[in-house]
Amino acid sequence: MARANQPDPETTGHRFCLVAARFHEAYVQRLVEGALEVLRHQGVGEREVEVRWVPGSFELPLACRWAAASGRFDAVLALGVVLAGETEHFRLVADASSQGLMRVMLDTGVPILNGVLAARTPEQVAERTGGTRGNRGAEVALAAVQMARLRHSLEVR
Repeated sequence: MARANQPDPETTGHRFCLVAARFHEAYVQRLVEGALEVLRHQGVGEREVEVRWVPGSFELPLACRWAAASGRFDAVLALGVVLAGETEHFRLVADASSQGLMRVMLDTGVPILNGVLAARTPEQVAERTGGTRGNRGAEVALAAVQMARLRHSLEVR
């Protein structure tokens, strides 16, 4: 079995869709870049990846459902940032997004990877979008590759 940080020939031909939220776009762009870097490193070609943007994290589940239902992707990555404000609205958006993504995954059978960060401060987001705590987009991309391979290996032929 290939180590997690080395390209795997089993990844060849798998297609991925990154659905990214424009709200807090500067941070989300860093998640997208981290995910794309890992996918490239895992041997996924440019032609096997599509990036689609939606207004915010609340819209991610529906766009992920569309991507999954298209039948063109082996896994879909949802990337977004929900940052706390003066009210608890951020928690409602984060919960709705998370529950919606899980529902899409279970309803479609397509791996939907949840890369939505819910944080209280911009510093927490910065730490998890390429800072001291890594890049959540990169972590989600590695999980997407692993799930796509697993799905392929378990399909009835």
